[in-house]
Amino acid sequence: MEEQSDKPKSSPEFVRRAEEPPPGFFAELFEFLRTSKKWWLTPIIILLLAIGLLLVLGSSAVAPFIYTLF
Repeated sequence: MEEQSDKPKSSPEFVRRAEEPPPGFFAELFEFLRTSKKWWLTPIIILLLAIGLLLVLGSSAVAPFIYTLF
């Protein structure tokens, strides 16, 4: 008698994708925006990144140069 396996047969596409390295954060974010058509989130994300960058640079040696811009 043949034993039937409980595991479904995997397709080569599934195996190939499972062996690929996982995508990075920004690649996943872009893929999410592209597939779900949430392009209105893009300006919000850019603004949050810019504010975060200003906070990081504001507490460093670059701070005097940033304050002269404003």
